[in-house]
Amino acid sequence: MASPHDAPSLEHQHGALLARPLRDWFHLPALDTSVATARRRVLDRLREWRVDQESRDDAELLVSELFTNAVRHTTSDRVSCELWVIGVRLRVEVTDQGGGNRPVEPRVGNCPDADGESGRGLLLVSVLADDWGIRPECGDGGEKGHAVWAELPCARTLR
Repeated sequence: MASPHDAPSLEHQHGALLARPLRDWFHLPALDTSVATARRRVLDRLREWRVDQESRDDAELLVSELFTNAVRHTTSDRVSCELWVIGVRLRVEVTDQGGGNRPVEPRVGNCPDADGESGRGLLLVSVLADDWGIRPECGDGGEKGHAVWAELPCARTLR
């Protein structure tokens, strides 16, 4: 069976050529080393889909922040990532299995300590993304995790 990223990205409908959504997903162990693997996977896929450099750079930061939060702030065994390009929109979604601390909203009014190690991740997500959110997610085993998603503009190149 072909994976979704192998499918052609254009289709004909009523004589018009339309962009078809592109989708990829993967699961990695909830380890610090998986953050770099997730970034590489997303960047490779976005290059394959001919997504422009600026969109790839923003997606790289989003994946890094969301994946890091899932690894550090939950007791998950694995973290999932889903990537969509739909027309001129790019959506990144990272899902954990739960446990540990609940995801926090970005700090409003209280700027994170410039030298601190936490508190800036979701603030960065809120600045980069046009829209983002957190929703509860139930896993296969009934565990209650969280899916954190972010959307941003996406341009594609012809070559």
